Amino acid sequence: MPPLFPQMYFFEPLYRKTVAALGIFPTNSTADAAYDAWYVYQKAALHGGIAAIPKMKHGNTVFVPGTDGVPLCPKGLQMHPTYQYAHTYGYRAQLYRCPLSFPSVVEGATCDHAQFPVAKGCKKSVNIEPGWLMRITPDRTTPLYRAIHNQRTSCERINSQAKELGIERPKVRNAQSVKNLNTLTYIVINVRTLSRAKSTNKGILQMN
Repeated sequence: MPPLFPQMYFFEPLYRKTVAALGIFPTNSTADAAYDAWYVYQKAALHGGIAAIPKMKHGNTVFVPGTDGVPLCPKGLQMHPTYQYAHTYGYRAQLYRCPLSFPSVVEGATCDHAQFPVAKGCKKSVNIEPGWLMRITPDRTTPLYRAIHNQRTSCERINSQAKELGIERPKVRNAQSVKNLNTLTYIVINVRTLSRAKSTNKGILQMN
């Protein structure tokens, strides 16, 4: 796995525990922008779902909407794909080159970019895993995306309840005591949630 992405150290263990608890792979997922990384989207992409995560800007690459992630050069030209390779960060990558020089030199073409006379134009390596394509191509305004992303508010509500119950700064002296207190806190939260759900369902049945 990529060694330079600290989110991985939090995401992967949590994802494995979620799969173990559910007994299935989650179809969709949501998180804040700190988890805007291809491997997070990859999980959803491999199981037919979507990852509803706000997009952060990484680098200066511009992508053409609706063209499977084909990058534009700094002059706005769609770049030409050359070859694919295994990136050291664990994903399949596609190398793109200047369209004025590849696949063949365009006669009489000129460009004032510094790379054009030095290295036959710009080049750009692009992640081509399904998770990366999902990250850069989705419409984040659709009702489905918004509905999934809005579920993130449940995390904030749980955090608020946990803080109220003293989980934020537990006054215990060892790691096992912290684990026990956390487990008890979340049991209380789940019992409260179940109680509210039962009360809501009972009210709906009485209305009918």
